[in-house]
Amino acid sequence: MSTTTAGVRGAAHRTSRWPLVAELRAYFASDAPRAIQTALGLIWLLDGALQFQSFMYGRGFIQMLTNLTAGQPNWVAGSVTWGAHRLASSQDLLNTLFALVQVAIGFGLLYRRTVKPALVASFAWSLVVWWFGEAFGMLLMTTTGIGGAPMASPLTGAPGAVLLYALIGASVWPNGRPGGLLGERGTKGAWGVLWLYFAFLWLTPPSTSQHGITNAINAAPSGMSWLSSVQDWVAKGASGNGEWIAIMMAVVSAAIALAVLLDWHPREFLIAGIVLGLAYWVVGEGFGGIFQGGATDPNSGPLLVLLACSAYTVVPGERGAQAASALAARPTPAAMATPGLGGSQ
Repeated sequence: MSTTTAGVRGAAHRTSRWPLVAELRAYFASDAPRAIQTALGLIWLLDGALQFQSFMYGRGFIQMLTNLTAGQPNWVAGSVTWGAHRLASSQDLLNTLFALVQVAIGFGLLYRRTVKPALVASFAWSLVVWWFGEAFGMLLMTTTGIGGAPMASPLTGAPGAVLLYALIGASVWPNGRPGGLLGERGTKGAWGVLWLYFAFLWLTPPSTSQHGITNAINAAPSGMSWLSSVQDWVAKGASGNGEWIAIMMAVVSAAIALAVLLDWHPREFLIAGIVLGLAYWVVGEGFGGIFQGGATDPNSGPLLVLLACSAYTVVPGERGAQAASALAARPTPAAMATPGLGGSQ
């Protein structure tokens, strides 16, 4: 008996002892793309919950949006200002609507029958938020932030979390082929282009200045004493060494991109991307500011992890493993006979 066959039978035996667990797994994580859909849906629900914060109904939220216009091209600054003023005119109603849209997308991704409509809605909503709520991830900004912190940096969340929502959604579109709408090449290409762009951003001022990285970390949100201590420690270590650190990070980012594009130990470099994305999330993004208050989403860190997981499903050697995993996740006849979530598929 092969190791794979034994593993499948062992998993089937374990799930037969816990039929509800088997059904939940079969519904929400029957294979890697479905598990990513579920995780993406949960993040959308988190976004909706954050949108219901009292901060989002006050002047602080409007001010946060208008602050995005400094140093932007005229057409970006004008459109973001227009959007902020429209929101201010009916803030209670519109903000509640915004939150409900995100909650609906989240639940839509969790319910199998509405995954496609939810993804379509997420594509449209991601574009709206990326434009009016993130000012295109600050990629077009020509000036630096408070204290000289770079506004478009992988360390602080560039190119904007909601753009990653759309890329992930397209890569797990349920059409029965690896990579969803993007396909295998498209999914790997999206990952490669993203990380090559990270390499470019690391080599642009003020990231390459002596104190650019320190300034970016000092401007990051926190909300927890231990997190502030970690950020302060890293910021002090980077002080005066920004140029060399930026060059090193550019080389690492390019390697992560090219390894996946060229199928050269892609799984190892995807794992490296996950580790780096989580490091960004802690040090430069402060968990998106969720614990400080006023956050609208968890920022790009968790999305980089999901995008890496999506790319992992299309690298060489993974498709066979996916098929075995899907077989192991199928509920046994006894579990399928038990009323529950499985009947709604």
